Amino acid sequence: MKLEKVTLLEKFGLFDETWKPKIVGELNDFHVKLVKTEGEFVWHHHDREDELFLVIDGALDMFYRDDGAERIERFGPGEFLIVPHGVEHKPVAAPDTKVLLLEPKTTLNTGNVQNERTTIPERI
Repeated sequence: MKLEKVTLLEKFGLFDETWKPKIVGELNDFHVKLVKTEGEFVWHHHDREDELFLVIDGALDMFYRDDGAERIERFGPGEFLIVPHGVEHKPVAAPDTKVLLLEPKTTLNTGNVQNERTTIPERI
């Protein structure tokens, strides 16, 4: 494997669709993914995988259910949130929000839910 510098803005410029993560790197058993987001995603959880959401540009609200209560965490550029496995969550993004994801290679974007938003990420 060779060393490869990744320029985030350049990679974000290679695609337009939202909520369809793109693989831009690998780290041990993890994928580094970029995703453009806007509006609501779906409620879901991951049985085994934790996820890291790092906002590059824009703003993201992470709704999650904890101890029977619905809560929200808001975060913006330069901030990240780790969603532990088993926690039901739903991201809601401001227009043109760009996010870096760090998650195990086995992570399905919709977790335990399979629908029209379920996608297998391509490498760019």
